[in-house]
Amino acid sequence: MEKKENIPHINVDYFEDLTENIEDGRTGEVEEVGTRIRQLREERGISLEDLSSLTGFEVSNLKDIETGKEQPQLGTVMRLSKALDSAVGRLVSGMGTKLYSITRKNDRKQVVRSASKTSKKNIYSYMSLAPEVQGRHMEALIVQLEKNEEKEISVHNGEEFVFVLEGVANLTIANESYDLEPGDSAYYLSTTSHYITAKTQRATILAVLYE
Repeated sequence: MEKKENIPHINVDYFEDLTENIEDGRTGEVEEVGTRIRQLREERGISLEDLSSLTGFEVSNLKDIETGKEQPQLGTVMRLSKALDSAVGRLVSGMGTKLYSITRKNDRKQVVRSASKTSKKNIYSYMSLAPEVQGRHMEALIVQLEKNEEKEISVHNGEEFVFVLEGVANLTIANESYDLEPGDSAYYLSTTSHYITAKTQRATILAVLYE
C-alpha cells in the first residue's frame, strides 16, 4: 500500500495572511484604558481606596493604571470591570454604539500593550475585533504574545477561549503546562489559575473573553 504523505491539519500560511503583524496596527495609547477605568470609577462614586479593597490591588498601582504609567494585563482589567460592575469590553475598547459588527481583515483596530508587573517588559499586545458592539459581554481579541519567563498567574471571574494562529503558545493552567501549536485551542473558567505566554519567541492567538 502506498504511504500517504503527512499533510498539515491546518494551513499556517492562511493565518499569516489573516493576522499579518499586530505591530502594523494603529497604535492605541495605554492611557485610554486607564482613562476609561478612572471615568467609570468616578461615575460609580468609588474612591481609589474602595477600589483597592474590592480588587486587592494597591492604591499606588491603581493610580499608575489610571494615569497610563502602568500597562494593565487583561486579567487585571477583568477584575477591575467586575469591581466596577461593568462589562470588560467597555474598559478594553470602549462602549460601542452598534447592534452588530463586521470586521474586515485589513481593518486594523486599536492596539494596546500589556507589561509585566515586575520588569515592566511588554509581554503581549492585543487589539479588539468588535469594539463597535454596544452592551457586549464577550470580547474577541487578536493577541500577540511575547516570550516571557516570569509567570504571573491570573485568577478572575469569567470564561476564556484561546485558539493559536501562529507560533507556539504555552498555557499553564491548574498547575499543568501545555504547549499549544497552530490549530490547538483551550477553553477554561477564568477562576482556574492560568497563565499563557509564547513558547517560541512570539505567538499569535485568537482570544475570546466572556464575563
